[in-house]
Amino acid sequence: MARTRRAPWEKECPMIPDYSARPAGIGGPNDRCPVRLRYGRGMTEATFDATSASGFRRFLASRQALWCGFTIIHLLLASLCFAGPGNPLGDVTDVYRSWALQAQTGLSRMGIDTPWVYPILAFAPMTVALLFGPVLYGATWLVLVTLLNGIVFSILLGSGSLSRRRRIAAWWWILFLVLLGPVALGRIDTVTVPVAILGLLWAGSRPRLATALLTVAMWMKVWPAAVIAALAVSSRRRLNVFVVTASLSAAILVISLLAGAGMNAIGFVAEQAGRGLQVESPFAIFWLWQIVVGHQDVGVRYSFDILTFQLWGPGVETAATLATPLMVVLSVTIIGLGIRATRSGASFLALFPPLALCLVVTLMLSNKVGSPQFVSWLAAPIILGLVVSTRRYLTPAILTGGIALCTQVIYPYWYRWLLSAQPVFVFVLTLKIVLLVGLLGWGIGSVWQAGTRAAVRHRNALALVS
Repeated sequence: MARTRRAPWEKECPMIPDYSARPAGIGGPNDRCPVRLRYGRGMTEATFDATSASGFRRFLASRQALWCGFTIIHLLLASLCFAGPGNPLGDVTDVYRSWALQAQTGLSRMGIDTPWVYPILAFAPMTVALLFGPVLYGATWLVLVTLLNGIVFSILLGSGSLSRRRRIAAWWWILFLVLLGPVALGRIDTVTVPVAILGLLWAGSRPRLATALLTVAMWMKVWPAAVIAALAVSSRRRLNVFVVTASLSAAILVISLLAGAGMNAIGFVAEQAGRGLQVESPFAIFWLWQIVVGHQDVGVRYSFDILTFQLWGPGVETAATLATPLMVVLSVTIIGLGIRATRSGASFLALFPPLALCLVVTLMLSNKVGSPQFVSWLAAPIILGLVVSTRRYLTPAILTGGIALCTQVIYPYWYRWLLSAQPVFVFVLTLKIVLLVGLLGWGIGSVWQAGTRAAVRHRNALALVS
């Protein structure tokens, strides 16, 4: 039997047959599809919605969408840095710029002529931001940080086929910046974070280059030392890690000494050790709640020496003194767990990301400073973890997002309410600390499991051989 001739706008569709009554004149008894869709006339709303949703999902999975998200969020954060409440760019425009101008005019070079709270290389980006003059210092700083983030974002996406894990890691990074807020761009830490992310991504394939990047970042802000320690424990080429770190650090110190730094080259160690208990520190929770319940012998005051708000009261100085030894003990303990896992035969990808995360969180939890920008450190190990295994690192990624959100709620918008120990904001800070403890617990469990699973596989292999 001859087939009914179809109009140009008609199309066969693989729909489930619907033998209900159909409009007269459409189709015939031999059509494959009992009901045909007509473009522009017969397409149902459900089909249109499904097509639109599918197209939107494809767009979100594209590089164009990721770069659009990256650009929009950085523009939004930059505008908040300039016009948002709480002066979130204050450290850059008020403090960093004054240091850079002092050096430019020959008055004083921080870390060389005088002791400084930061390692010596932190002065490099602060000086670069003067490229277009002091008036544009803040804008130049934001452009510099955005360019660094963009370079690392491009490397994260890669040049070949965009994998699902890298796409999720990239979207998570964008969301993390949104949750953390303008402090994600307005501190010296934000220069070290993209460098550390790149070092982590290259740690397995280019360990020497990765170590060099992490060492440079460490001489801007100390925290990448935790990642270097994790790399030295996890990598089979740990000798390269030690050699690169030691040689590059020695070169930086020699150049500093030649510039006339003397002991100021390592003055940041003493400067950090001499700090009091800052109001955002995890240790501060106990005294903040005392203020909430009405204790009059505890309070918050501003330190003009290091430009931060610190606590005063019974036991505060003791807690500040014990913070650094506690940090050392916790770090050594976690490194010991990492060595156990390595000796059990744990693979690099199974051990390195959680070990790096553990050590970074340890620096945050046992830190007597606890500045809001410290949360930006978490981006590096979480991004690596999502690239390695999205499903496995979903929990720490969610916890880190919650930590970032708690941070932005307090700083910069309602920071003054925390300084006056308002109960709601003390509770938010407490919640942030609880999430950090949960993140550390997850990391320790993962490091332990990496060693345990490797030991079980080793025993099973020996049993098969015997």
